[in-house]
Amino acid sequence: MTGPIDFGAIFDRIPSPYMLLDRDFRYVAANAAYLRTVQRGWGELEHRNIFDAFPSEGETRAQLETSLAHARDRGEVTELPLIHYAIERPAHLGGGFEDRIWSATHTPIPDEAGVTRYILQHTQDVTAIQRLKDAAFGSRSATMLGDEVLRRAQTVQTQSRQLRSLFMQAPSFMAVLRGPDHVFDLANNAYTQLIGHREVTGLPVRTALPEIVDQGFINLLDRVLATREAFVGRRVKIALQRNAGAALEERYLDFVYQPIIEADGTASGVFVEGVDMTDQVQADNRQRLLLDELNHRVKNTLATVQAIAQQTLRGATTPETFAAAFEARLLALSQTHNALTDSQWAGAGLRQILIQELGPYGSERIVMDGPDVHLPARVALSLGMVFHELATNAAKYGALSMGGRLLLDWNLTGGGEVLSFEWRETGGPPAKHPERRGFGSRLIERSITGELQGEIEADYGETGLVTRFSVPLARDFG
Repeated sequence: MTGPIDFGAIFDRIPSPYMLLDRDFRYVAANAAYLRTVQRGWGELEHRNIFDAFPSEGETRAQLETSLAHARDRGEVTELPLIHYAIERPAHLGGGFEDRIWSATHTPIPDEAGVTRYILQHTQDVTAIQRLKDAAFGSRSATMLGDEVLRRAQTVQTQSRQLRSLFMQAPSFMAVLRGPDHVFDLANNAYTQLIGHREVTGLPVRTALPEIVDQGFINLLDRVLATREAFVGRRVKIALQRNAGAALEERYLDFVYQPIIEADGTASGVFVEGVDMTDQVQADNRQRLLLDELNHRVKNTLATVQAIAQQTLRGATTPETFAAAFEARLLALSQTHNALTDSQWAGAGLRQILIQELGPYGSERIVMDGPDVHLPARVALSLGMVFHELATNAAKYGALSMGGRLLLDWNLTGGGEVLSFEWRETGGPPAKHPERRGFGSRLIERSITGELQGEIEADYGETGLVTRFSVPLARDFG
């Protein structure tokens, strides 16, 4: 079991020179590479102002001071591609000042409030170029060569910054992992967005993304590093914690693990590049579901039309009565289909279905009392036919055949998963129990108890017909 990471030791072992200043430009820390570069001990720099430790005047000091102040005051990274800055030689090396050429980057480090607390300087001594120029050539030729070398160095630095900017802004997610523990060296913006903007640089994958440890990805990275063969994944499912404390979120990725091969043939790390395909996968799944659902609904609709035709034909006495009854029932089915189409078959409102079926009889004769209820598509289709048959019966023999009214009352029970409905006719003739069960009665019963797996009862009284039924809303009716 490993102990906590010693970031102080890591900072000191970084091969590039780094040092840290406070807001007053006083030394807070410096790594060993920096101390070697400036040929000073930490005791000579600790808590000293950089311009006291390395005095300078004129344009050189102004350039450095402006860059540091900009990073501190604006909270922005600043760069000095090339700056001449003389530093004092140690006494054992003869003393005096030696002109050197540097390349430096200043990165603001904010506190909890977002105010810059420290400034991190990464610096490189490029004086060797100037010394090579002086040793190899005369002053004019050397100056020309030196200027060209420096110009090329500056061009390379500019190109490097541009490449880094392209890497960070690339639309595909990218990361560079180093060593056998797969430590994050770089991760671009798309990658950090994918993992919930976690800070992962300098951390092993196991520490940075603990939720993927048991999902097989670290084994894949180990294999790529050992075999030096790339791995390509297509629509690979991964569970990521994209918000602190939140549940794991399922994503689908196209990605490649590419080994980073060094000059000696060994693999030093893995380059990760890929695209989040989750939206496309979900769209494809929705399309397949819709096609399956459409196929199912077409079959159900054809079966319903077939049943309507057969039962209407049995009860019809003449071709004219068959045509009228069949057309009316198909129209009721069509109206419910229109309501479902408007909602892309996501269902329809109970009131909407009732208004469509009962509107022709006059809104003043219909009293509705109940909450807004959203009906699943299959329930809406079946109840649309039920209400059509009940309204047709009321118009022929019940309250709507005279000056009566319909009192419709409903509510949700069973935690909102069961619809309980009452159809009450009043102000019309007394209800008579039918001598034989016609198609309408059979359709109502088949719809409620068969297709919707609910319950229904009817009371035939002096004041009019009362029909009560209850159906589940959340069940999958196939």
